[in-house]
Order: sequence, then structure tokens, then C-alpha cells
Amino acid sequence: MIINANDVKTKGVSIFGTLLEKFDELIINVRGKNQYVVLDIERYKELRANELDLAYLKSLQDIEKGNFKIQSAKEHIEEIKNEL
Repeated sequence: MIINANDVKTKGVSIFGTLLEKFDELIINVRGKNQYVVLDIERYKELRANELDLAYLKSLQDIEKGNFKIQSAKEHIEEIKNEL
């Protein structure tokens, strides 16, 4: 569901609660461009958990492939500084 930023401005954030009862997400259109997405907190938590699960699985794959290195915190900080 796409709503205009002007609708949010005139009707206030209460419009979110009403629309989120019918739709999983709302897209806010600002000056003809879709710019923001509004989700209820439970859907956000679910998406965030999926994102973290995927990052964990990618980390396990890197470990299996040997794509990692062991270093101290000081060595790691120095490496980051050198990359800047």
C-alpha cells in the first residue's frame, strides 16, 4: 500500500495503525518517489531476525571455507586504520 507523505501530514501517524491492520507494510511516497517503508514492530522483528540468521549462516560458510583470520584486537584495529 502506497500513501502520500501529505496524507501522513494531514491525518497524523494514526493512519499507520488503521492501514497496517489491512496491509503488511506501507510505502510513503514523497514528491512522487517512494522513500520510506512502515512496518508494525512484530514484522520488523521478524525481518531483522531473518537478516541476522542469514548473516550467521554466511559466517559459518566462511569458517567452513577457511575464509577468516585469527588476530588480536590491536592487530585488527591497525588493519582497519591502514585500510582508511
